[in-house]
Amino acid sequence: MSNSLVLFMVIPIIVGIILIFFRESPKLQSWFSIGVLTGLFGLGIYILHYVTNIGILRLDFGGWEPPFGILFVADTFSLLLSLTTLLVTIICLLYVALSPRDRMINYYFYPLVLFLNAGIIGSYMTGDIFNLFVCFEVMLLSSYVLITLGGNRIQLREAMKYVTINIVSSWFFLVGIAFLYGSVGTLNFAQIAERVAETGVDPLLTVISIVFLTVFSLKAGLLLYVWLPGSYSSTPTVTSALFGALLTKVGVYALFRVFTLIFHEGDVVPTFIAVMAGLTLIGGSLGAVAYTDIRKIAAYNVVIAVGFMLAGLAIGNTLAIEGTIYYIIHDMFAKALLFLLIGTMIFLTNKVHIHEMSGLLKNYPVLGWSFFIVILSLAGIPPFSGFMGKILVMEGALENGSYILLFLAVASSLAVLYSLLRIFTQCFWGETIIGSDEQRPLPAMRLLPILVLAGITLALGLGVEVLAPYVQTAATLLDPSIYIEAVLGGNE
Repeated sequence: MSNSLVLFMVIPIIVGIILIFFRESPKLQSWFSIGVLTGLFGLGIYILHYVTNIGILRLDFGGWEPPFGILFVADTFSLLLSLTTLLVTIICLLYVALSPRDRMINYYFYPLVLFLNAGIIGSYMTGDIFNLFVCFEVMLLSSYVLITLGGNRIQLREAMKYVTINIVSSWFFLVGIAFLYGSVGTLNFAQIAERVAETGVDPLLTVISIVFLTVFSLKAGLLLYVWLPGSYSSTPTVTSALFGALLTKVGVYALFRVFTLIFHEGDVVPTFIAVMAGLTLIGGSLGAVAYTDIRKIAAYNVVIAVGFMLAGLAIGNTLAIEGTIYYIIHDMFAKALLFLLIGTMIFLTNKVHIHEMSGLLKNYPVLGWSFFIVILSLAGIPPFSGFMGKILVMEGALENGSYILLFLAVASSLAVLYSLLRIFTQCFWGETIIGSDEQRPLPAMRLLPILVLAGITLALGLGVEVLAPYVQTAATLLDPSIYIEAVLGGNE
């Protein structure tokens, strides 16, 4: 069973390399990519059920047992995020396959998306910090190319900013790894956690932890999000959906893994995270309500979500961690839906500002009501998927006495609701500005991925009891001994 973990990284890479040679066959590339990812999703469902009932899986590459070799570790938290990544990617690729042919698919779009998935899932499953860096780079190298596909002037300018910031943060990541190895003599997550627990967090380790906090915050868009709104709002629709749904979650995952497993003692880093999460909620909310460009509004909603997730980590009790896991899963689907809707609106109108559109609900009612669903979901209105995560994090804040974070969480939810309702009322409501002779056709098949995502946001809210056992198992993040024993105490 454990050997199957390598398939989640190896198969996308091998298939991506093969598809490079089929550049002139976009249909073959699209449906083969969807088929491969669907197969991996099915395998992941089986492994998730196994891990939830039996225990954490570990794969030792080359037979080298930890802490000496490279390994993959599949716990419920990493598997939930990996499965969500696969499903979001499948739906986004379906959107491309059912849309009119876009010129960007001639530039190795499908292989790059597969490489991106390999890096993301590898980041979730790796059991040592150096290979977290390696998988980060696989993901980032793919994203560097994806962010330039389309080639307009604004996009290339934002791509330069994105690439530069990520290269600098990767250099700091490598420096942090070197100092950490020099301090504890190992790169294995579990053994690092064991040795830090034995020796305590001395001043050098505190500085190292702050370096990692800075690096992962840059990746996630926590406070240091200056690169994010422009980068995510300038790319083609599907690229924006993939980036908005998936990329920041890898940084969030790294923060959760490192600061619940290794640097969970003391008050310095949790205080930093709480302050950064609060400022991110404030900055994201101000950006979301200030802009009239619907792409920028969507991008700042990504920033708000990152702040909310890290507020859950800062609160740090069981309720908050469970709520954050619910919220991460919800947000991956909801952000993909939001960016696909925004991109479709721009495709239909060739406009990007809310005051340039009106009455789209009359012309495209299904699109309009799908947008209303994503508003309810992202604002945390029951019975949609955002409700359970938000209410648990807020209950955790009350239990922990984190009243400032509670206030900011509520205020940011109102900012999300206001910013998206502003788009709905001004762009979909009112008199239509598109005559029947000017109306661009919106094929029903192009709406299918949007409706699937809208259905998932509702299903996650109504079916929360189905997801609950897995989330509760994943919330054992707060007990590092479970992970350490699974890795250093022998395989299942």
